[in-house]
Amino acid sequence: MTTSRRPEIRSTTICAVRHGGKVALGGDGQVTVGQTVMKRDARKVRTLADGKVLVGFAGSAADAFALLERFEARLKESNGRVRRAAVELARDWRTDRALRRLEALLAVVDAEASLIISGSGDVIEPEDGVIGIGSGGAFAASAAKALLRHAKPLDAATVVEEALKIAAEVCIYTNDSITVLEIEASEA
Repeated sequence: MTTSRRPEIRSTTICAVRHGGKVALGGDGQVTVGQTVMKRDARKVRTLADGKVLVGFAGSAADAFALLERFEARLKESNGRVRRAAVELARDWRTDRALRRLEALLAVVDAEASLIISGSGDVIEPEDGVIGIGSGGAFAASAAKALLRHAKPLDAATVVEEALKIAAEVCIYTNDSITVLEIEASEA
C-alpha cells in the first residue's frame, strides 16, 4: 500500500539552563527523515544581537529558519528586548495565515529571560530557567533538573551538555554531536 504522505521529519533536542551567573543553550546535531538519519552534525543553535541572545530551534528546518529570521527582525525592531520581540513574533505566528502552517519551536535566552515561543501564540518562561524542546526535549530538561539538584559543582554549560548526552541515550532522534553556547546572566 502506498501513501502520498511525506516522510515525517524528526530532529533536534534543545536544552537551556540558567545557573551560576550564566545561561547556556545547546542542541544535538541529528536530522532524521522517516527512519533514516540524514545528518549527524547539524547546528541548531545560534547567537543573535552581537552574541547577547542565544536561539535554538526544533522542528522543520525550513520553518525554523523562517521563524528565526522573523524573530531576528522583531529583535532589531524592539531594540534588543527579547520578551517584546518574542511576544510580537508569537502574535504574528498565531495570526498570519502563512506563518500558522510553520511547524517549529524556538528556545530563546538572554541575560534576563529564558523563553519558549510556539506557533499557537505561546510565549512560555519556565520558572526554573530550564528549557527542553524537540524530540528529546523532555528527557534533556528532566536530566538538567536532576543535575542542578544533585550535582552542585557543575556550571551551566556542563549541565546542558550532560543533559543532552543523557537525552541521546534515551531518544532515538537525538545524538551526541552537541553544540553548547553560553552567555553571562544578569543577577536577579
